[in-house]
Amino acid sequence: MNYRLLYLISILIFFSACQSPQEEYVCTPCNLECDQLSFAKAGDCPHCNMKLIKKSELESLQNLVLNEVKIKSVKGAFLIDGGYHQDRQIIVHYYKAKGFEEDSQVIIVVPGAGRNGADYRDAWIEKAESYNLLVLSLEYSEEYYPDFWNYNLAGMLSDVVLNEERSAIDSFTVNQDPESWLYQDFDRLFELAKQQLAFRTEHYDIFGHSAGGQILHRMAIFHPQNKANRILAANSGWYTLPTSDDIFPLGLRNIRESVSRLDFSSKLVLFLGELDNASETRGELRRSPEVDQQGLGRFSRGLYFYKETHRIASEMNLAYNWTTHIVRGTGHDYKAMSEAAAEYLYGQ
Repeated sequence: MNYRLLYLISILIFFSACQSPQEEYVCTPCNLECDQLSFAKAGDCPHCNMKLIKKSELESLQNLVLNEVKIKSVKGAFLIDGGYHQDRQIIVHYYKAKGFEEDSQVIIVVPGAGRNGADYRDAWIEKAESYNLLVLSLEYSEEYYPDFWNYNLAGMLSDVVLNEERSAIDSFTVNQDPESWLYQDFDRLFELAKQQLAFRTEHYDIFGHSAGGQILHRMAIFHPQNKANRILAANSGWYTLPTSDDIFPLGLRNIRESVSRLDFSSKLVLFLGELDNASETRGELRRSPEVDQQGLGRFSRGLYFYKETHRIASEMNLAYNWTTHIVRGTGHDYKAMSEAAAEYLYGQ
């Protein structure tokens, strides 16, 4: 009998048994047939283009208990209700740096139109460890916040009717109730985390990219009294101008008392990728004669918004604290913009 051969076979069997099972990836739930499929590698779903996530992570999300806010491990998630909208749910993906202490900083992250809160959280992990941060990344699912007006526009429109091609809005009603807008969620989330971790920090920073940037520049206009310290609105596709020249969402003419209550005192930073211009192909960019007056790319539109709001504040003799910051050599890239935001906020 060849004992050497038997020994080698036994070693191979032992190591095979000790190997971790192959990780499976599944589609981010989209209510399509591809929800039932699994994949061997990470990437995008070939059917709906949603981000593939680890099957184990999806199963852990499905086991979350509503309003059970537990930030114990370094990385995880919890589930909260929609505040004013009690029947809705928001997933919060968090990362707590190993060196996080009671005086450490808190960053809230608002994703783009993909609503991929876990990916945006992960983009901050390396910098979170460098600067001892608590990262809270919000995920507003399509299930509870369908269509762009419930996310990009923070729920400020209702009774929306689209054209047959679903390419434009035929009619809508402006939701005049500020308590129902998404902006209320950020202070609420901060307080929930503070209650759970008992940190002493009184304010949070907040970063939003693309659709998230749209939400945050509107937050500075419509909800300036908040607990945010610095508001980084990165690479917004287009802007609401604080003027009565246009109706919402381009202007303020049909929103009660908004113009008379303008406040530019918040620390809004228009965080602009230099290469996020008209030739950028990543992300969907809204085009129309009205919106194109702001510019043909996100970079030029951001500069236009800054110039116009500065002019409006000067004409109204109001203090103006909004600023711009240009990220050189970067386009519509949430990972690169997240890294740049971390350095801008905490590396100086």
